[in-house]
Amino acid sequence: MAFIDRECVRRLIEAPDPDTALVFVRGECLVLPDAEIDEVHRRLIIARRRDLTAHLHGDTITDQQLDLLAERLDNVVHDLGA
Repeated sequence: MAFIDRECVRRLIEAPDPDTALVFVRGECLVLPDAEIDEVHRRLIIARRRDLTAHLHGDTITDQQLDLLAERLDNVVHDLGA
């Protein structure tokens, strides 16, 4: 079962702030600005928008790129024991 999907990754990449983060809380993928992440949830950060830019190629983000990133991030969630 996938925890992170294409739309979650798309929301993260389209966020204007590079410090926006994908946070996995109670089975839900949340995309939050850094200022909204409290200390308790800070350890649940899976990735920040700025971390993903190295994995994107070209001016247009394709569904295939989003799916690949979603799969990688989903593996991180699984490795964390979700």
